[in-house]
Amino acid sequence: MKHLAIAAVIAALAGPAFAFQCPQDMAAIDAALETADLSEEDMARVEELRATGEAEHAAGNHQASVDALAEAKAILGI
Repeated sequence: MKHLAIAAVIAALAGPAFAFQCPQDMAAIDAALETADLSEEDMARVEELRATGEAEHAAGNHQASVDALAEAKAILGI
């Protein structure tokens, strides 16, 4: 039971950390988009994921935001 309580505290503290990561990821994506050499399909997908990440962040769904932004960063190679 003690381990479960510790895990719950760690999870609760990790949430705000994700919240601060989102704006940094969005800025990195924006910067990379300026010089990205992607297909139209990949560019559209990155823009969609970037918008999804921002919307999820604004809604407080930070893990979903981090996941979407990570996928966009992977396509961009950053």
